[in-house]
Amino acid sequence: MKTMFSNAIAGVLTMLLVAGLGCDKDGRTAKQTETTPAQKAQSPEMKEPDMAEKVVRTDEQWKQILTPEQYYITRQKGTEVPFTGKYWDFKGIGTYYCVNCGSELFASDTKFDSGCGWPSFYAPADPNSVQETLDTSDAMVRTEIICSKCGAHLGHVFSDGPRPTGLRYCINSAALKFQSERDKKTDSPTDPNEKSPPPANETPTAEPEST
Repeated sequence: MKTMFSNAIAGVLTMLLVAGLGCDKDGRTAKQTETTPAQKAQSPEMKEPDMAEKVVRTDEQWKQILTPEQYYITRQKGTEVPFTGKYWDFKGIGTYYCVNCGSELFASDTKFDSGCGWPSFYAPADPNSVQETLDTSDAMVRTEIICSKCGAHLGHVFSDGPRPTGLRYCINSAALKFQSERDKKTDSPTDPNEKSPPPANETPTAEPEST
């Protein structure tokens, strides 16, 4: 009887020791366990923006700094008519920013002619500048793209793009503000209170975009 009691105590002590070392059910320590997809999403390569960096405004405040079209598309998840936006066939060399908060979104060297009627890019300027979310509106299942900093609706991403990513970021022109490389030193693109004028001093050429 005494031997059985001693064995039971020894078993309990062993379990406590294992728990203290942080072992999982396969006998690996916590440091040896594999990274889960959720942990990978929070890695330095793909991290959630700090809440202090977020831009949060009321609907009325957004209406004060955006045109009706910009507000409809970026804050109400609207979509502009294809082949009508100011950037769908625009070929200026520079950077595209979020029209709501001025966050850098896409570089012109990732833009390509997809033939869909909206500006298309094969990659964002920074993976952390945009976020993906499930969109089941209009009886479709799509991946919506929003600005990480202010939550503005930008467009959708599809898996029919060119190399090297194979992705097509289909973005509304009204969600973007373009700044050419030569204007960067003299004109700030990050003022969200400035309504976006048509691209200045940038005349599209007759040459097709590379794909």
